[in-house]
Amino acid sequence: MKHGSQPTRDLVERDIQAQSQPMIDPVGRKVDYLRVSVTDRCNERCLYCMPEQFQQWIPRKEVLTDDELLAVIDTAAELGFRKFRITGGEPMVRPKFPELVQRILQIPGVESLSMTTNGTRLRSLAQPLWDAGLRKFNMSLDAIDPDIYQTVTGGRLADVIAGLEAAQAAGFQQIKLNTVLMRGKNDDQILPLLDFAAERKLTLRFIELMPVSLTEVLDESNFLPLAEVRDMLEQDDEISLCEHQEAFGFGPARYYHLKRRGIKVGFIGAMTDLNFCEQCNKMRLTCDGMLRPCLGNHMETDLKQALRPEFDLAQLKGLFLKGLGEKPEAHLFRENYQPQRIMTAIGG
Repeated sequence: MKHGSQPTRDLVERDIQAQSQPMIDPVGRKVDYLRVSVTDRCNERCLYCMPEQFQQWIPRKEVLTDDELLAVIDTAAELGFRKFRITGGEPMVRPKFPELVQRILQIPGVESLSMTTNGTRLRSLAQPLWDAGLRKFNMSLDAIDPDIYQTVTGGRLADVIAGLEAAQAAGFQQIKLNTVLMRGKNDDQILPLLDFAAERKLTLRFIELMPVSLTEVLDESNFLPLAEVRDMLEQDDEISLCEHQEAFGFGPARYYHLKRRGIKVGFIGAMTDLNFCEQCNKMRLTCDGMLRPCLGNHMETDLKQALRPEFDLAQLKGLFLKGLGEKPEAHLFRENYQPQRIMTAIGG
């Protein structure tokens, strides 16, 4: 198949094949969730993600084209992946992003598509993305104080709030807010963020700092464990574990209900939750075509060899299976893990 053309398949045949051959990793976990990075570029400089002066962007010629991304997602869907999330960098800096979303949603087998964003471009793109068929996204929000937000992210809180309001006006209801915890940086924002989420009836998720950056912010003095946050919430509100955790999403978050505020709060604790990887169902695609079976492990499989100069779909499928066979039982974050790529180059 020539480079740039799109494969076509019989939907019934591929569904039967996917059901008969589920993607099972070496420790028996079903893997059906692919996080797809469409760019390493970002218009913010979050302390936990990217050094302020970082300029080592992936050369544009190495970034997968739309047709290449669609071929990978199509192959993943044929193999049994059903849940997809678009990430970056900031995915909305990619040119013609709503059109790409629309094309992804037309692929047979794509049952769920979401996006992770910093929200800064939603003011102009929320309606086009809704029109393209996107219905849910996660938005980073590390502070509700403008000065603290600027210190942590390098961005403007006003842009984010305007984007959130535009998304809600467009019709988006499945919105989750993500807050990365940093002691001494945004720990005094925890309760204000919960109040903000409650006012808008949104789910807020707290994420432990992970070694995915090259900056000095990863010093242990900046680490805030989720246990401390839960203790804080128990003193401020009545908190209880939600039933049917699978109803809240496809990732590793554990969700609780806050009675007084009437909202759900999620906890993602890759560092302190010793069972964090037990139900892992995901793999990651970097924007330059590397299939990564685990965020906290350096193993990658280069899919571009099956995409350039021509599409080789049989080889592409084989590379997916190779990557699946290398999926480790657990991440290495607690073993003096040293990142070789910053988070924007991997995909959030």
